[in-house]
Amino acid sequence: MKTGRGGRLARRVTVAVLVLASLWGLGAWLDRPPVPTGEWIAAAGLEASDVLVGGRRLRYVRAGAGTPVVLVHGFASSLYTWKDVLPGLARAHDVVALDLPGFGASDQPGELSFEDFPAAVLGLMDALGIDRAALVGNSLGGATVAVVAVRHPGRVSALVLVDSAGFHLADADRPAVVRLAMSPAGRLLDVLPLRRLAVEISLRQVLHDPSLVTEERVAEYLAPLLRPGALASIRSLARTPSREATDFARALAAIEAPTLVVWGRNDAWIPVADADRFVSTIPGAEKLVLEDCGHVPEEEKPRAVTEALLRFLSGP
Repeated sequence: MKTGRGGRLARRVTVAVLVLASLWGLGAWLDRPPVPTGEWIAAAGLEASDVLVGGRRLRYVRAGAGTPVVLVHGFASSLYTWKDVLPGLARAHDVVALDLPGFGASDQPGELSFEDFPAAVLGLMDALGIDRAALVGNSLGGATVAVVAVRHPGRVSALVLVDSAGFHLADADRPAVVRLAMSPAGRLLDVLPLRRLAVEISLRQVLHDPSLVTEERVAEYLAPLLRPGALASIRSLARTPSREATDFARALAAIEAPTLVVWGRNDAWIPVADADRFVSTIPGAEKLVLEDCGHVPEEEKPRAVTEALLRFLSGP
């Protein structure tokens, strides 16, 4: 029996759909987190909670008692980055760590700007009844808490900047992996199984010790990027006007809070020379440089970071 043209076309379409479905399934398998995520929260005796800030759901954890400390992560990271610092710090302080909008398990708005981050920190403090706190931020989180300290000095009892962004906010100054993720070419990550590869490459850049690129760490960074809308939310940051890049340094001189600048000597994303720029600009700022350490000292040298925070926050 002869098969009509319509029948052949239907078969071809069916085959194409099956091939695409198989490739999609393979891509999802290749990009899957290598191990379960989030188990560290319960293991640390913590419980993740949600709160609405500006109509957006923010995830946070809270532990300890004493003077408040708020921990703020960096770009494409989450509160996981403070996993090994939070327990020690909570022995002397009321510690809160959050997922910024667009990251971790917090809501991922279609349009995101840098201004959303300081607003999220202040909104969370308001929601939790924290009038004044020490703010600790890594990378993008450092720029975030610095802006809070400039604009709302009465809310900040102390400031700790860990390998902080700020002097390199302009598009051209961002690390290559970040520029790619935020560019139109980053849309390839939406359709190709490249997210796990991008995470592993990024972690090998920000961590000086390659042995720390574990399956757990890869999974914790990868899982949020697999949520629908995650990459679009991150890309929207590229449309944020870069006025902050020129205003940031000038504003730092207005910071009144006691400030500690912590840096990894081997930071491949933001040069250690920027630590001196922060110290020379912020009145009375102190500096601590950690040897054999990259862009995320809280993950690479958590004991040293915890001890430095405890010493600094217990000062006059």
